[in-house]
Amino acid sequence: MANTARCENGAGWLARHPARVRPELVATAPGQVYSWDITKLAGPVKGTYFDAYVMIDIYSRYIVGAVVHAHESGPLAVEMMKETFGIHGVPQVVHADRGTWMTSKTVAVLLSDLEVTRSHSRPKVSNDNPYSEVWFKTLKYAPTFPERFGCLADARGFLDDFVQRYNHEHRHTGIGLHSPADVHYGLAATKATERAATLTIARAANPERFTSSIPPKILHLPDSAWINPPLPDQPAA
Repeated sequence: MANTARCENGAGWLARHPARVRPELVATAPGQVYSWDITKLAGPVKGTYFDAYVMIDIYSRYIVGAVVHAHESGPLAVEMMKETFGIHGVPQVVHADRGTWMTSKTVAVLLSDLEVTRSHSRPKVSNDNPYSEVWFKTLKYAPTFPERFGCLADARGFLDDFVQRYNHEHRHTGIGLHSPADVHYGLAATKATERAATLTIARAANPERFTSSIPPKILHLPDSAWINPPLPDQPAA
């Protein structure tokens, strides 16, 4: 039987699992679990592509690393990770799908040396890497996302600008309508208090503008973020 026991980590519980077993990962604060993937960006002519390497903190939804290269490789992935970890710290777990470079020896050695737990999706199960998959959809369905990029510099400039606006301006329903930056840098609680105070002042000053006497609900920041929360216990036969 596969060993799916969980071991307690100071900040929460992290499931340690063998390959091809349903991953169960939880983050209770920023800096614990990062998810990463590579997506294709169409180049100037049909059949040409650039590769965007993107790493996201699953708790804060903050994009901690994002870079575009002309091709995929393990060394380039490692370069991105080293830069990301140098800025945001070394996480406890790094999760990815089973792409060639995600499972490469180059990446494995880096994470092993840093004592980072490696986690991988099951084969052909995109839901096992939801944070990266959803973010790529957000990127590519954005109104400003072009059909093609004229050159590598164009792709890099677009991604840099998009990530900056996403991290600092996007109000994410999954994190209580805070921006990823507010959550990542511990500002969410203060911003929530300020938001509630602003609403109270607005209601007192202009009550006729509100259709209900009940204060609007303030979305709360979730206590945890999961990749595959545990399945409920099966009923006894």
